Amino acid sequence: MEKLPKNKKIILFDGVCNLCDATVQKVIKVDTNDNFRFVPLQSELGKEIISYIGIDIQKTDSIILYEPGIAYHIKAEAAIEIAKTIGGIYALLGIFSVFPNWLKDIGYDFVARNRYKWYGKKESCMMPTPEIKAKFLE
Repeated sequence: MEKLPKNKKIILFDGVCNLCDATVQKVIKVDTNDNFRFVPLQSELGKEIISYIGIDIQKTDSIILYEPGIAYHIKAEAAIEIAKTIGGIYALLGIFSVFPNWLKDIGYDFVARNRYKWYGKKESCMMPTPEIKAKFLE
């Protein structure tokens, strides 16, 4: 885990999910402070990080926010932390932090269970520009 940037938050995402891909593209676009790096859950590095922090991938398979050496967040809490880090209008989602995770995750899990049915899966990966490619760790 030494190769991970210590000053960046790592977003692990479902690399074949169209909704997840669109969300990653949106985060890249609005992350003007360059806070994040991205790793597909299905990649070798993604699997290594998941194993290192001890997450059961059967319980969350769509998003993990990992802050190396500090903490990790899953599901709705990850989405809220990402939004708060981006700031601006997105930081308003932070208001949901007052609710317990089990309650926030009800809606999150509903969308996660249906994401392939509603948004589909990617057949191939996008061809990123060099600037965008630099934001991916693998």
